[in-house]
Amino acid sequence: MHEPALRAAAFGSDPLPDPAALRGGGSPRERLLAAVVLGAQGRYAAAARLLGGLRAGEDPLLASLAASTLGAHRRQLGGHRQARALDGEAFAQAVALESDPDPDGLDAAGARADALLGLAADNLALGRLKAARRLAERAAEQDAGWRARVRGGWVGAEIELAAGQGAAAVPHAERAFRTARERGARRHAVKSGIVLAVALRAAGGPDHREISDDLVGNAMATAEECELLSLLWPATLVAADLRPGHAEEYRFRTTEVLHAVLRSADPCGRRIAGESPWVPAPGG
Repeated sequence: MHEPALRAAAFGSDPLPDPAALRGGGSPRERLLAAVVLGAQGRYAAAARLLGGLRAGEDPLLASLAASTLGAHRRQLGGHRQARALDGEAFAQAVALESDPDPDGLDAAGARADALLGLAADNLALGRLKAARRLAERAAEQDAGWRARVRGGWVGAEIELAAGQGAAAVPHAERAFRTARERGARRHAVKSGIVLAVALRAAGGPDHREISDDLVGNAMATAEECELLSLLWPATLVAADLRPGHAEEYRFRTTEVLHAVLRSADPCGRRIAGESPWVPAPGG
């Protein structure tokens, strides 16, 4: 059984499991966890194969979680419209479900929160700020545990940033960062550090640039160490903005990482990234 190692990789302190755990065997829950880890590593094609089988399976809870996970992977490549369809599918599967609680939110409440937060992020990227706020508020009504609080902090910060309210974004980002660190969730702490760095920079306090620089530096170092390519390229883009004297170096690293990610993506993922205004062209 690989579930403990996969949980530690997906949601805990050890994002680099034994490669044998990622080969796609085992229980449906283990396949879901493996897909989460593969997506974090930027290995989107391998993740999509596992998630496709789970979406077509007989367990509506796992089908919902698989759809929202694939939606997150599409969104990471700039495919917000495609992600919105998947998040809608996830919510439809989970809306009436009941289940025992899971420590990492792999339960009915967590599935609904995942879908609603995904829909909030999708609508935000598509310019629907009011809809994004409403969906984020609905997600917060779910008793969904630590992971939903972290993801809710990300989305809440992104909503305030889109509204031009940098100072209002900071508490959301701080809550996500604090929760992820208290939980010992290294992957979630990396993304939370990036979001907090952007929020602090937008807030414009006198010491915020230095704090943001430290946060991004730590996020890049951890993403490199843990092979979290899906987070490394956004971190290097933020670093290019924060460290203009080294911007060319960081943008070159962004290109390198994106090239590796797209080489490991399925055809749909590559097409989405190529069409997205959010994702830099890997050759330019």
